[in-house]
Amino acid sequence: MPQGRRGGGEQGCTEQGHAPATVHPGHGEDVPCHSPPPFPITEMKKEHGHEQQASLPHGCSEQDHSPSTGNPGRDSATPPFPSTDEASDSEQQQQPGCPTDLPEGAIVEILSRVPYRSLCRFKCVSKPWLALCSDPEVHKRSPQTLSGFFFIERGRFNFRNLSGRGPPLVDPSLHFLRESYDCFSVEQCCSSLLLCKCWESRHDEEDEYDYVVCNPMTGQWTVLPPVVWLDEEDGDIVYFEPIMDIFLGFDTAAPSRFVVFVPLTNCFCEFTEMAIYSSETGRWNKVQSEWGYKTILVGNSECVFLNGTMHLATHYASVVTVDAEGKIWREIEMPEDMPNKNHLASIGQSQGRLYAWQIDNDHDCQLYVWVLEDSGGGNWTLKYTVNVSELFGRQRGEDDMSYKVFAIHPDCDLIFLTDEEEMAVSYDMENQKVNATCTFSQEFQGVLPYIPCFAEWLFSDGH
Repeated sequence: MPQGRRGGGEQGCTEQGHAPATVHPGHGEDVPCHSPPPFPITEMKKEHGHEQQASLPHGCSEQDHSPSTGNPGRDSATPPFPSTDEASDSEQQQQPGCPTDLPEGAIVEILSRVPYRSLCRFKCVSKPWLALCSDPEVHKRSPQTLSGFFFIERGRFNFRNLSGRGPPLVDPSLHFLRESYDCFSVEQCCSSLLLCKCWESRHDEEDEYDYVVCNPMTGQWTVLPPVVWLDEEDGDIVYFEPIMDIFLGFDTAAPSRFVVFVPLTNCFCEFTEMAIYSSETGRWNKVQSEWGYKTILVGNSECVFLNGTMHLATHYASVVTVDAEGKIWREIEMPEDMPNKNHLASIGQSQGRLYAWQIDNDHDCQLYVWVLEDSGGGNWTLKYTVNVSELFGRQRGEDDMSYKVFAIHPDCDLIFLTDEEEMAVSYDMENQKVNATCTFSQEFQGVLPYIPCFAEWLFSDGH
């Protein structure tokens, strides 16, 4: 396993709006695997024409438990292909054209790409399907959905289930790092993986750390090697440090690999190149940037990895993109009808498309949400507008709170907002329903949406 070079310099992502939580597990101490949920579920009353309820909209519920690891016995060696027909198994097998001869491996491969909720429905078809859909290999690879949030509470890294019920789905102490590191800070969460800075000792200098990518659900982790390459002129080894910005890319549809992007700047702080790390090769690849050299990125909190391409927000009302191989570079202008182009707009992905949103906190706290209809042409469509003060049960125009959207659901039109002082809510933009996600008396900062992934890495340099 390549040893990670200690990072250098200060964290470059100062636009995140919060300092990353630093966790000190402490050797020799017992770290609890679960803690009670930090926030109660509260029910909001119906106000200002928005129906407020204490349940998520249909189709957007999460799983607060890991898939079953059992493998019940199968009633037949070759179960039929999925069907919702109510005919008996024997009748299905006798029907012409029914794919009874489909190899079991092919069925498992197909089922592993089916969303978890649909997989649960398939179990009701028949006993053979119950056995097949309970196969742990199918469950491990089945795409999951949003299940909760990592966040900072009283300076500590924590996790809250989306439902607000039960013990945390994930142990936020990341106990699997304890044998090698004394403390860590989480820089970014991309779907199911965390990008962390890790210190071997809490007494180490601030710039003596390793970058670690880990899967908190499986406990697998790997140390990123230093950003290094051979000089083209003299063949000398060149190290790039300090790393000012770093972006993690991961797609649950390809759970065995991930990529990491590090923008490289010259001595004039101009962005000229990009270093791209692939977990498949275990190496960094340096490519020439095709964006403008004056491009200024917002930071780790404003990045989206979608369809194998990294999307990064800039300070100049645009989104720049680069694919995982560094071959396709694009720049997409933010929506022309954005009310305040002097304020940053945030980006996220839902249902396979790129979204952008902005809250005009200076004018009645109006929220605007756009969706990118044509990535090639950069065509944005204004999809929703709503007054955020009313979502929190407050009077329009008489509210001095500053609101923030901290997540969008990956599978439906559901967004999550907070006033960063008292409470957080979810809002179903399609049905115009509000749910009080949680209330809090302490800080609710550094919120990172999390989608579990139970598939294991295949490359050899991981732990």
